[in-house]
Amino acid sequence: MSPKVSDHILERLRAWDVQYVFGYPGDGINGLLAAWGRADNKPVFVQARHEEMAAFEAVGYAKFSGRTGVCVATSGPGAIHLLNGLYDAKLDHVPVVALVGQTNRSAMGGSYQQEVDLLSLYKDVAAEYCQMVTVPEQLPNVLDRAMRTAAARRTVTAVIVPADVQELDYSPPEHAFKMVPSSLGSPQWTVVPEDDELRRAADVLNAGSKVAILVGQGARSARRQVQQTAELLGAGVAKALLGKDVLPDTLPYVTGSIGLLGTRPSYELMRDCDTLLTIGSSFPYSQFLPEFGQARAVQIDLDPFMVGMRYPYEVNLVGDAARTLDRLLPLLVRKEDRDWYRTICDNTERWWEVMERRAGVEADPINPEYAIHALDHLLPDDVMVSADSGSAANWYARHLRFRGRMRGSLSGTLATMGPGVPYAIGAKFAHPDRPAIAIVGDGAMQMNGLAELITIAKYWQQWEDPRLVVAVLNNRDLNQVTWEMRAMEGAPSFLPSQQLPDIDYAGFARTLGLGAERALSPGDVPSGWQHALTADRPFVLELRTDPAVPPIPPHATWDQIQAAAASVLRGDADRTAMVRQGFKAKLQELLPSFGGRHGHH
Repeated sequence: MSPKVSDHILERLRAWDVQYVFGYPGDGINGLLAAWGRADNKPVFVQARHEEMAAFEAVGYAKFSGRTGVCVATSGPGAIHLLNGLYDAKLDHVPVVALVGQTNRSAMGGSYQQEVDLLSLYKDVAAEYCQMVTVPEQLPNVLDRAMRTAAARRTVTAVIVPADVQELDYSPPEHAFKMVPSSLGSPQWTVVPEDDELRRAADVLNAGSKVAILVGQGARSARRQVQQTAELLGAGVAKALLGKDVLPDTLPYVTGSIGLLGTRPSYELMRDCDTLLTIGSSFPYSQFLPEFGQARAVQIDLDPFMVGMRYPYEVNLVGDAARTLDRLLPLLVRKEDRDWYRTICDNTERWWEVMERRAGVEADPINPEYAIHALDHLLPDDVMVSADSGSAANWYARHLRFRGRMRGSLSGTLATMGPGVPYAIGAKFAHPDRPAIAIVGDGAMQMNGLAELITIAKYWQQWEDPRLVVAVLNNRDLNQVTWEMRAMEGAPSFLPSQQLPDIDYAGFARTLGLGAERALSPGDVPSGWQHALTADRPFVLELRTDPAVPPIPPHATWDQIQAAAASVLRGDADRTAMVRQGFKAKLQELLPSFGGRHGHH
C-alpha cells in the first residue's frame, strides 16, 4: 500500500524526534489514528480524558523537557477544546504544535457536521503559523515550518488537516514551479547585545548602591551567571513565579517570589532598591516593581518584542541571558559596601522564620500553609512540582524552597484553573525517572483533576520512577476568589458560587488502583507526605484544610485585612461560631509577616 498523507505526518514527526503526542480520538482524525496503528504507535499517542487536558499535558511536557510539545484533536469540538491549553502555552512562551482534523474538503462551506472555521478560530492562538493542508505536496513544508516556528518563537503553531486529505496517497513536492521543498532541523543561534549597549548597562549597574535583580523563566539556563552577577553587585534576587526554579532558595540573598503571591522580602527589595536588573522575565504587575523614578533599570531578554515593557528601563539588552551576562560580568565592579546585601539577607532569613510561625498557626482542621510547609524539607532533589491556580499557588510560591535540580511550574500568565495534574503527567513523560508532585485545590481537582487520575492510572507503570503525588487541598471552597471578594469588594463569601461539594478524593483514587490517604488533622500531615513520597505507585494525598486561612499579599495594609476579616465575621454562614470568633486572633498571629506601605509590621 502506498503511504498516505497521515503516514507521512507521523514519519515527519519521528524525523523531528517527537516522542509523544498528547490527544484524544475522533472521526476527524481517523486517518491519523489508522496511521498510528501502521506505525506501531510511534510517536507514542498519549490518551488524555479531554482535549484541553491533552493540550495542558503537551505544555507540561514542553515546560519540563525543554522540547516542543505536540497535541492532536479531532475537528469541531475537539479543536475547540484544545484552545485553553494552547493559550496557556502561548502566554507562557512555550513551544507547542497542534495537529487538528477538519471535515472533508468537499463539505467545507456547507454547514456540515462539526464544521468550524478553524483558520479563523486559531488565527490568534497560533498567530505565528497556522495553515491548512489541502494537497499532499504541501507536506513536509507545512509541518516543518510549524515545528521550526514553535521552537524559534517559543509559541503555538497549528496544522489543520482535512479528513479526506489524511487518506490521500502521499507525494512529495517536486522540483517545479509553485512547489515548496523543505528540510528538517531547527538552527541554533545566539543573540548578544552590541558592546556599546553592554557598557551602558554596566554603567547603570555600577552606579547603583542598592541593586535588585528580578529573574524569570528566561534566566533558567543562566543560573551560574545570575548567581555571579548577584554576588558581584551585592544584590538581592526576586523570582517571578515562572522563574521559581532559576536560583536555589537556599542562597541567602534569594528573596523568593514576587507579586500578589510573593514574599515580604521581595516586596521590600523592590520598595527600597535604587537599581533594577530584570533578566528573562515579562512579570506584568508594575505595582510590585520600584516606584517610577526611584530606580534606574536594565532589562535583558531574548525577545526584542518583550523589552521596554512593565517599567521605564534605561537600557534594554536583547540577547540570550547566559551569553549576555557572560559578556556583561567583566564590565561590572564589585560593590565593597555590603550593608544593602546584609539587609536583604536579614530580611530573607526573618521571612522564613515568619513562614515557620505562620505554618504553626492552629486551624480547623489543618492550616494549608502547614500542609505545604511540611513538604518543604521532604522534597526530593530532582522533583518536578506543578501547582494549580488558586490559593494553592500561594502556598507553592511561598513555602517551598527549591534547591538542586528541582523544577517547578504553573500557569503563569493565563493563570487558568486545571493544569496542575496534566502538567505533572506531561512532566512524567518528559522525565519518567524523576518524581513529580501536583499541588491542587479541590476546585481544580473537581474541574478536571479527577478525570486525569484515570490517565495516570492508565500510564504509570510505563514510568521508571512511579512516584506522582497529587496533593489535594480540600477546603470545600473556591478559596482564591472567595478571598478576592473579601479583600477587594469587602463582600462576604457568596455560598452558591463558592461552596464546593465534599468529595472523597482518596477513595476515588483507590478505585483506580492508586495509593491514597486522607490527612484529617495536623498530625496526619508528615506521615501522609512520607507515605506519598515512598509509595510504589502514584498517590493522592487529600489534605483537609481550613478555608479561613487568608492568602494575604505582601503589600496588604491593615485596613484591607480588617475589611476581609469583617466580611468573614459578617456573612459566612457556613462557618461555625467558634471558627468565626477565632478568625481575628488568627489574623493577629499572621500580621507580623505583612504590613504594606503603612508600616504595620
